[in-house]
Amino acid sequence: MKAQPAIALTIALTVPAAAFAAAKTKFWNLTAATITELRLAPAGSGAFGENLTAADKDGTVDHDETMKIAGVKTGRYDVKFVDADGRRCTVPNVEVKEGETFSLDENELPAACRK
Repeated sequence: MKAQPAIALTIALTVPAAAFAAAKTKFWNLTAATITELRLAPAGSGAFGENLTAADKDGTVDHDETMKIAGVKTGRYDVKFVDADGRRCTVPNVEVKEGETFSLDENELPAACRK
């Protein structure tokens, strides 16, 4: 029985930290409305991926809500979103770090996107 904590500790120390970090990356919606679609593309590429809100329990990210995002690597991304009011916006060059929370803030959106 006393060997079990030592085994668990050994396993925990040998699992790469990146494996834990990737699962903890989050998006925080600080825009003025509920986001119904969120897509990322490597900055400047125009190659937007799948709608990330599809993985959320209700398929949207409300104002001041966070959403876990899996499989996103550290880098700079263009972020395209659609909100519940029908606003469509692309925010260029957003820094995303694995294991951390990134956000879109209404006050920091490009002028053409602000409400």
